[in-house]
Amino acid sequence: MYEFKDFYRNTVQLSFDDHPFSQAPKHVWVICRYQNQWLLTNHQDRGYEFPGGKVEPFENAEEAALREVKEETGAAVKKLTYIGQYKVLGREKVIIKNIYFAEIDKIEKQETYYETKGPVLLNSLPGDIAKNRKYSFIMKDSVLQISLEKLKKDGMIE
Repeated sequence: MYEFKDFYRNTVQLSFDDHPFSQAPKHVWVICRYQNQWLLTNHQDRGYEFPGGKVEPFENAEEAALREVKEETGAAVKKLTYIGQYKVLGREKVIIKNIYFAEIDKIEKQETYYETKGPVLLNSLPGDIAKNRKYSFIMKDSVLQISLEKLKKDGMIE
């Protein structure tokens, strides 16, 4: 288990165990790859980030992950893999998110991307992401860095 502070100085706990904080988390975050590129979305308020969001009452976390990727990027997921879960101990509430890795099959243009401006494809993620104003706060804490290290270690990315 990892523990650190996020962009807003909240305590974050991260684990790659099987659902250590909740069997039914209310949020998801999906690290996406499409044709050797990173697939992000451009959130209207927050900037570039991997797709994600809330689990709706009628779905489970895996269904929410697939839906959020489609809504925010127009992408169809070929393979979705659970990699971990993290808990943000906020001042007013606790948020638990499943982290997934998605291999994308195809991206289709959509009429709307909901609260985002649609897909963003990148060959690489910047080394200064924590200080880069184009990127969302969600991309700036250790969840991304540690998750990418795990994906490399597990041979899911290079």
